[in-house]
This record gives sequence, structure tokens and C-alpha cells, in this order.
Amino acid sequence: MRNSRSYAVSGVDIDLETTAIKSLVRNLTYRRKGSPAMIGEVGHFAGLIEFGDHVLALTTDGVGTKMLVADRMRDWTTVGIDCIAMNVNDLYVMNLEPVAFVDYIATDNLSVEKMAQVGVGLNEGARQANIDIVGGETATLKGLVNGLDLAGTCLGMQKRGRVITGEKIIPGDVIIGVPSTGIHSNGLTLARRIVEEHADYGQRLSNGKTLGEELLTPTRIYHESLRVAQRCTVHGMCHVTGGGLLNFKRLSRFGFHFTDPIKPPEIFPWIQKMGGIGNVEMYRTFNMGMGYAYIIPKSSVKCVLQEVNDAKVVGEIRREPGAWLGELEIT
Repeated sequence: MRNSRSYAVSGVDIDLETTAIKSLVRNLTYRRKGSPAMIGEVGHFAGLIEFGDHVLALTTDGVGTKMLVADRMRDWTTVGIDCIAMNVNDLYVMNLEPVAFVDYIATDNLSVEKMAQVGVGLNEGARQANIDIVGGETATLKGLVNGLDLAGTCLGMQKRGRVITGEKIIPGDVIIGVPSTGIHSNGLTLARRIVEEHADYGQRLSNGKTLGEELLTPTRIYHESLRVAQRCTVHGMCHVTGGGLLNFKRLSRFGFHFTDPIKPPEIFPWIQKMGGIGNVEMYRTFNMGMGYAYIIPKSSVKCVLQEVNDAKVVGEIRREPGAWLGELEIT
């Protein structure tokens, strides 16, 4: 059994989620007849559809239980940024340009003020990602939903020959990490439990921010990745979300070895200390300060570091499969 303060015990079992998703995907066998058709299989960060000499891409995601922190803080102005970020970042990793977005709001009780604040964040996220919000759906589901759930779907596109899947990753490639802005939108079930058991949302960290403010800091939108992929040789990219370092295993059969990780910002060691959580659990649940990464040949290191001024080399690709933090395997 994992640590008593594990993500699973808090209510989110990553291993069970993986098994359940595989069970669902096994039954998704139908493929559209005729053109345009689906490209590849389900399981990458975004699904691809052929579109002449281009591909279209779809991704969908939500804010998750970060909405409950917004409720506690009575501040919903930034969760829209998170909603868009979680979608567009999953497009960026395949060098896909986000184009259009639709949101989905499910609630038990409509609040004009809350909806207005959610709109502020969605608009700002759209500005940062340079996308149009072309529509959406709001459903009042009393008895099914408690509170407000915010999710969305994003459409992206790219020339077919410029899509990056990770298939070119080889041993000897370098991993360059880019900092997160904090916890982003993953691991909030565990983080909330620890805050509510050991502190409160108004307690301040040494950086001057309250725990509530820290947990609400919006997810970074890594829009610069399109420019990086245009100017530098990139073999793969990763959006570090739920599952932490395990996300990298979706890209290649080779091993991702992190020898010099980004120093986690204060919120992560605080959660780890107060919750008594081991390193494996932390790095399989949270982004731990690295929200995005590039896998590149050594010859491209200088190029990427010039394009992303807060990035750093964090590791390398080896033949031994898996995700490794030093000598510690993240499973």
C-alpha cells in the first residue's frame, strides 16, 4: 500500500485510472469509413484527423477540483486560464497550433457573478493562446453536479509533415525542462486534503502568498513551443500534468532520466513535509516545478535555451526504459 497521504488514498488512484481508461479504449474499435480519417491510435496528448496536407487535432480537458479551491477563495477569475491551458498545452507538445475552443460548464445552480468571473479567465487564456472561443454549453444538473465544473475542447491544426510525436527520440537526446507556475491543475485533491488537515487557505508561505493564492495560480500556457519547434530541431515535447514524470513514457519506449531537475517551488516541499509524502509519490502526482519539456538532440541545446530563457537541461534519454529521478524509478 502506498503512503497514507498518497493521491490514491485522497481519492484519485492514478493506476486505477490508467486501467479504467484502457478498458474504455479497448471498446473504441470503430473507425470512420472514407476521408478524412483518424491518424494513429488513441493515447497521445491529442487525437489527429487527416485534412489534406494538414492535420486537425482535438483535445479535451478541465480544471478539476481546483474549482473547489476557487470556491473556498471566492475567486473564479483565473480558472478559465487553467481550462484553456490544459487543452492548448496538450496540442503544443505535438507542434499543433490551437485555433478554436468551446467550453462546457456543468453546475447545480447558476450564479451570474461566478459565470462572469469564469468568462474573465477564459478570455485571458484565449488571448495568451491566440485562439477564438467559438461557442460552448452550460448545463444545470441539479442532483448530478455539486458546485461548478469547467471543461473544454480545443481544435488545433498543423501541416502534416511538421507534427511531432516523439518517434524520433533516441538515446543520447537531451531533456530540457521549463518551469511551471506552481501546482497548475493536477494533484489538487491531495493538496487540498493536506491544506485542510494541517493549515488553512489563508496561511502564508515565505514567498508572501497564501496557500489559497498559491493553489489558484493559473497554469502556464507554453505558447512559445511553436516558435521553438520552428527554429530548433525538436524530437519530442511533454506537458507535465497528472501523473507527473510518468507522462514522458507516452512519448517513447526509451528511458527518461532526470539527473538535474528543476528545483520545486515552495508549495511542493510544503505539501511533501506536511503530508509525509515520499519522492516517488510526489513525482508521480505533481509537476514538481517542471510544467513542460523538450526532448532534443545535443546540437539543439543552445537554440532551445536561447528561445526559452527560463529553461534548463534536466536530463537525458537512455536505452533503459521508464522515468527515472536519479537512481529512483517513478512507477
